[in-house]
Amino acid sequence: MTDDRDGSDVEQSAQFVLARRLNLLLDVVIAERGTPLTFLELQQKLADRGVKLSRARWSYMKDGTDRLVSDPELLTAISEVFGVDPAYLLGEEGSGLPEQIDSRLEFLKALRAAKVKSFAARLLGEVSPETLRAITEFLNNDIRLHQGDADATGPEDSGDGRPLAP
Repeated sequence: MTDDRDGSDVEQSAQFVLARRLNLLLDVVIAERGTPLTFLELQQKLADRGVKLSRARWSYMKDGTDRLVSDPELLTAISEVFGVDPAYLLGEEGSGLPEQIDSRLEFLKALRAAKVKSFAARLLGEVSPETLRAITEFLNNDIRLHQGDADATGPEDSGDGRPLAP
């Protein structure tokens, strides 16, 4: 941030917030479909809505560099592409992380935890039940630290309360 008296502190802060929000939306797309949203895809979806976007402008929007993009038509169209309330990108007061995005991220965390469990079970192969229980307990404790109290495995995985190997 600069100490200029012309308000550039506010602009840089707003640029950073917009860039963070755009990158979060891009991360959700990658997590949901397994591939990133390319610039050409975004450009086409915006063109379908009658909005133009250059590669350079998109780049500095995502990076939070250059000047702040505050074009309501562009930001609204981008919001529509990602399926979020335009207030989220327009920076309106009280427009934090939309519940829809927040719930998607929580769901994706749970899916990742399940994939890690599955991968670890395949990778470990034949190990003692005690070792598997110790590893599962460690993973569950780590997950609780990072996303609340949800276990990666639970009693529903098997009849006796022990997680089943995938």
